[in-house]
Amino acid sequence: MVRATNLGYPRIGPKRELKKALEKYWSGGLTETELDNVGRKIRQDNWRLQKELGIHHIPSNDFSLYDHVLDTAAMVGAVPSRFRWDGERVDLTTYFAMARGVQEKHAGSTHTGKAQNAPAMEMTKWFDTNYHYIVPEFEKSQTFRLASTRPVDMYLEAKSLGIETRPVLLGPISFLLLGKSKDPDVEPISLLDDLLFVYDDVLQRLAQAGAEWVQIDEPCLVLDLDPKVLEAFKIGYSVIEHAVPDLKILIATYFGELRENLDVLFELPGHAVHLDLVRGPDQLDETLSKIPDDKILSLGVVNGRNIWKTDLAQTLPVLKNACEALGPERVWVGPSCSLLHSPVDVSLETKLDEELRSWLAFSKQKCEEIVTLARAFNEGEAAVENELTANREAVAARSTSTLIHNDEVKKRTRSVSTDMLFRHRPFPERRDVQRETLCLPVFPTTTIGSFPQTKEVRAARAEFRSGKRDASEYEKFLEEEIEKTIRFQEEIGLDVLVHGESERNDMVEYFGEQLSGFAFTKNGWVQSYGSRCVKPPIIFGDIQRPAPMTLDWARYAQSLTEKPVKGMLTGPVTILQWSFVRNDQPRSETCRQIALAIRDEVLDLETAGIRVIQIDEPALREGFPLRRDQWESYLEWAVEAFRIASSGVRDETQIHTHMCYSEFNEIIEAISEMDADVISIEASRSQMELLSAFKDYHYPNEIGPGVYDIHSPRVPTREEIVSLLEKAVEVLDPGQLWVNPDCGLKTRRWEEVRPSLAAMVEAARMMRSTAQKT
Repeated sequence: MVRATNLGYPRIGPKRELKKALEKYWSGGLTETELDNVGRKIRQDNWRLQKELGIHHIPSNDFSLYDHVLDTAAMVGAVPSRFRWDGERVDLTTYFAMARGVQEKHAGSTHTGKAQNAPAMEMTKWFDTNYHYIVPEFEKSQTFRLASTRPVDMYLEAKSLGIETRPVLLGPISFLLLGKSKDPDVEPISLLDDLLFVYDDVLQRLAQAGAEWVQIDEPCLVLDLDPKVLEAFKIGYSVIEHAVPDLKILIATYFGELRENLDVLFELPGHAVHLDLVRGPDQLDETLSKIPDDKILSLGVVNGRNIWKTDLAQTLPVLKNACEALGPERVWVGPSCSLLHSPVDVSLETKLDEELRSWLAFSKQKCEEIVTLARAFNEGEAAVENELTANREAVAARSTSTLIHNDEVKKRTRSVSTDMLFRHRPFPERRDVQRETLCLPVFPTTTIGSFPQTKEVRAARAEFRSGKRDASEYEKFLEEEIEKTIRFQEEIGLDVLVHGESERNDMVEYFGEQLSGFAFTKNGWVQSYGSRCVKPPIIFGDIQRPAPMTLDWARYAQSLTEKPVKGMLTGPVTILQWSFVRNDQPRSETCRQIALAIRDEVLDLETAGIRVIQIDEPALREGFPLRRDQWESYLEWAVEAFRIASSGVRDETQIHTHMCYSEFNEIIEAISEMDADVISIEASRSQMELLSAFKDYHYPNEIGPGVYDIHSPRVPTREEIVSLLEKAVEVLDPGQLWVNPDCGLKTRRWEEVRPSLAAMVEAARMMRSTAQKT
């Protein structure tokens, strides 16, 4: 019998219940017990739902209060020394301190005596998704010990409800590979032996608790790996097999093909393997010919990262093929990866266009598809005839819908010429013109774009959208917010200002709402990190800009000040990456359509007198294919898209871009090819380590390394910022450097923003003074 299986379910709740509870807890409005109650309800509802739908292997320990990689670090006691952990259980205070940093006066009302001054751990993108994970840190003389029994606790909690689950663990090798050593003499993979003692302990406890199966995720198996790492997989899983010989292990891979690593996977002890056949459909034939006779194959055929219905008629033959080769008792069917990356339930979208909604499947519906596929094989297609017919009709209707295609847009994308990809003069010549035009000091200060989205701003937007506040009243409110933001920036002495983006709900959704070819949900939230959730737009058709999108507010903000105000735009690659993208044409074609729309907006801003225009591309790195041999083709169209958007302006117009956490040494050549005049990057959590890539490459353009971490409530001191800038000056020419926060300030409170930016401006002035003396 084919089993319906799942690798993970969204942890935020259908209406972001976890987000709201976390933020209330952090502000002192909830106790730890009350927060735990919210989490308990979410995960128990998830378990019950999956059981009711007919999922056989229901995951547990897929729920997290912040991040599953952070959960693993807590489980194995990988707590950096700056958090002054006592070496016993990792409690919630320590857990959130690792994620968010902690400062004496911001320690939170529920903290009891562990307040300290410690910056948060680094955060970066989870493979090529928009989810962020906390990067494990490994120090000199690193040891591990069991410091959290959460996987066992979650399994027992489900069992007490009469629900048998399959506990999920991040695998030991992937955990080490995703981490960073703080000591150059410590290679993370060398820590495996000590780490395995903790994994063995956890697995033994799960076996004693009655677990039959455990899912161990090893997503790093889809990466390019060196022989030392591949050998570590063999050693590590041999140790695990010896420790728990009777526990059945599923080794789950996802996000791509295994290629040369497939043979290694099949050599590992374990009873089942999971493959992503959405991202790697071509690996099935080789898999069926090589899989050992004693292993079960879990087929990831339902896309866990998008929102389109699965074409069940195309997928059933894949399932039948596997069953014919292996026998149905050795085949499971499931999602390509955890459903963490998909919204919860499309049935909540009662206001979405009915035709469009009929094409969609969120996490609940994806579980239904999985069960339908399993039943179609086990019971015969007649048993699920209604489901298969409805699916077939929806897929066919989408393929012929008039909502999707626009001949005018297609013609314009075909007409893009080479001269549209280049500025008039090279950067050194543009820089001289821009310096003369803008008259900025050395170490110019700015911010990344957004300012705090206060409850008043959110309430006003909600009232306007619900009709409780008319357009003129809302416009007046926004004008007042923009003026307050401009005056504050002038008061503290920032050099290049922003209007604060109080009119925007999200940096992608705001633009998508004004472009054709986009649709929007009400509850289509997915987790980005911690309590941060995003509601990606749905790109369902050809994209065009019917009218200017940011022009009026940019022009108004500039009218309030003599200082330059940046026009703030989201770049084409980021809009693509942070949307649910149509799957009926190449992503490169969709990206080019977006780029042309942004180009039109850039030229309108320039015509209106905006002298600095920022086109954010924080998602450029996450779009990289996981295998290096596919990078070149991706970069060709991604860099082209940015240049289409940015290259139509005059030399005196300064183009900025912003990028989030990345390993910049991997993409430095692409950054150079983008030819932005200024790039700002997140660098504070890495203590400016990321700048080494720019130094080694001799990057010629200007750079704004983030000097304080906006993902943490900590308020940096002037001295901390000066210290970071001094590190930056050690590797880059002072004339290249800008001074700015790591990212936008939307999620922060004014009480944090005011002193942080004031300290930043003071630090820049100190650096100028030092530069003048030398």
